[in-house]
Amino acid sequence: MRSQVCAGAGGMLGRAALAEAAVPQLGPQLPPRLTQHPLPPRLTQQPWHLLYSTARDGFSLRTLYRSGARPDSPALLLIRDTEAQAFGAFSASAIRSSSGFYGTGETFLFSFCPELKVFRWTGRNDFFVKGDVNLLMVGGGSGRFGLWLDGDLHRGGSQPCETFDNETLSQREEFCIQDLEMWGLA
Repeated sequence: MRSQVCAGAGGMLGRAALAEAAVPQLGPQLPPRLTQHPLPPRLTQQPWHLLYSTARDGFSLRTLYRSGARPDSPALLLIRDTEAQAFGAFSASAIRSSSGFYGTGETFLFSFCPELKVFRWTGRNDFFVKGDVNLLMVGGGSGRFGLWLDGDLHRGGSQPCETFDNETLSQREEFCIQDLEMWGLA
């Protein structure tokens, strides 16, 4: 059975439609420091804000970097490819351009198809996140990246990598991006 995040054909997402379906499922996967509240922990209790959306802001990695939150604020990347597969990455720090890898072991990759699968840090390396104007990479090792996105945010790819010991997040190792959202904490 496909999760509600995967359900539906292609086409532009409605405002925050991907996040509305994905965020409640991801809440229990977040680091405890982000979910500690007097009420039962749910991601939707946190003040998450849409920082970047291809539907609103266009397809540009530079624009995504400029839209980032505070440097110490976590970021959630949600991607839907042209085959209606939904997946992404959580970074404990803001997504930004960098000369080297950055991040912590709280970083993880995830896929929703056919159901939520989370791929956590293996401890084998610390290749969490690295970005420049042409490429954003999450996870790596032996020349393979758990998730990468090109500078135009039109194409991306996913391969098993040492950082997360993940499966390929999409149906294919290379995919076309239909929609991408980046969410951050206020």
